Amino acid sequence: MSTRLSDMTPRVDLGHDLGTGPVRARRPVYVDLMPPCNNACPAGENIQGWLALAQAGRYREAWDMLVADNPLPAVHGRVCYHPCESACNRGEVDAPVGIHAVERFLGDLANSENWGFRIAAPASGRRVLVVGGGPSGLSAAYHLARLGHTVEIHEAGPVAGGMMHFGIPAYRLPRTDLSRDVARIEALGVTILTNRKVTDLAATKAEGGFDAVFLAIGAGVGKHVDIPARDAAKVLDAVSLLHDTSAGAPPLLGRRVVVYGGGNTAMDAARTARRLGATEALIVYRRDRAHMPAQAFEADEALEEGVKIRWLTTIKQISGADLTVERMALDGDGRPQPTGEFETLSADALVLALGQATDAGFLRRLPGIGFTAEGAIEVGPDMMTGEAGIFAGGDMVPGPQSVTQAVGHGKRAARHIDAFLRQASYVHPPRPALAEFGMLHLPVYADADPNPQRTLAAAERLAGFAEIVGGLSEGEIRYEAQRCYSCGNCYECDGCYAACPEQAIVKLGPGRRYAVEYDKCTGCAACFEQCPCHAIAMLPEAADA
Repeated sequence: MSTRLSDMTPRVDLGHDLGTGPVRARRPVYVDLMPPCNNACPAGENIQGWLALAQAGRYREAWDMLVADNPLPAVHGRVCYHPCESACNRGEVDAPVGIHAVERFLGDLANSENWGFRIAAPASGRRVLVVGGGPSGLSAAYHLARLGHTVEIHEAGPVAGGMMHFGIPAYRLPRTDLSRDVARIEALGVTILTNRKVTDLAATKAEGGFDAVFLAIGAGVGKHVDIPARDAAKVLDAVSLLHDTSAGAPPLLGRRVVVYGGGNTAMDAARTARRLGATEALIVYRRDRAHMPAQAFEADEALEEGVKIRWLTTIKQISGADLTVERMALDGDGRPQPTGEFETLSADALVLALGQATDAGFLRRLPGIGFTAEGAIEVGPDMMTGEAGIFAGGDMVPGPQSVTQAVGHGKRAARHIDAFLRQASYVHPPRPALAEFGMLHLPVYADADPNPQRTLAAAERLAGFAEIVGGLSEGEIRYEAQRCYSCGNCYECDGCYAACPEQAIVKLGPGRRYAVEYDKCTGCAACFEQCPCHAIAMLPEAADA
């Protein structure tokens, strides 16, 4: 892969700085900035930190640092859409670090070695009810348990995992990897009660003696749309299709299947239909590819598997196996508008993938809980509803919906619930300044192309639900972790130590970084210019220095 930058040589502006003089005007100070990967992670992981440990082969320490924020690394290494990689500064040079591949390796290694979580606090004697065993509920339960609280999850389904189990196809997330991550949370002491649907929250809370509640029932109800229909072909929603397939009872779809929608669920539904025997799987979406909500790689993989996509098309009427569709055109604002051009498609089954809603009707009897117009639960900055002691997160509250967002909500809610139980308030530490690409001094770096993950050929994928993306070897993930620039954080490269003409930089020993002897420092900024990751800032000299 060639570099994306044609010339990495820094331009020297001799008039930019005044240089040194008899009185020092500025001094170097070591800083820790926010790496863009950490900043973009919805789960709040210290990605730069655990990548540094992984590249040194200190895998258990890397995993411990990772799970301090996210208890499901084997899952996330497979299903997270890794916004961390979209933000990675290395992407401006050649390609982002394969963060998700390293996370997957650590998660799989922990499962093979049977690593366990560690309790971080003594028992508090307080009890918390978590309603829903999906990603947000599991995350909250894990973090609350580590904080010393007794946690009980009430899950309406037969197994924990929520939409990770019943919504994400097995070819993306093998169930054994999910179950191992869940089992580790149970081993921490979290009680998971399945087939335990909560219908009266106040009664359940009182009967169980719970001091607080976290609601995390997700959005597992498929949305529908009114389409005029006469003797319609088989019509079902994508959520039910994926759920029933994961439960081992897939529906009979027929040879020709049309999926209506343009999100990730639509892609999963069409790809699942192909695996269930459909020879024709067609996605109909009212906008163009540039405006589809699905991840680009999801659409690419669907196309590789023979799924076809009709952009700028909407379904107007169903009559038996015939679907009347209308071509759309985008206006100046990018919104689809009808053109009056119609045609007919044939389908044995129509799958609606038009989004999901939460089934939270049982909460309406609690006067303090508010709902948005779309039916989501309203929460404050502390994740608490209008009902004291009842918190909510994940897909059932307003905002972006993903596994990683839900896990981040669970962690955040756990911190606020812990504070609530202690009659205190949780304040997140201030965030450091962001280490942006233009702040790095990169000429010391060589090109290092990423390691691609192996994938099954398209023909092999359709034979069943085997995982289609493979993991990296130990050598490959160490190489991948070593591609990290460590943006904004010192990794003790000795560049500053070697560059200082006054020998004012003192090495403090491995893991302790450096110190500046200011009685020797002239403020020449040689250390600053040499630092590749901007772990040094040049600050104005204090007036009384």
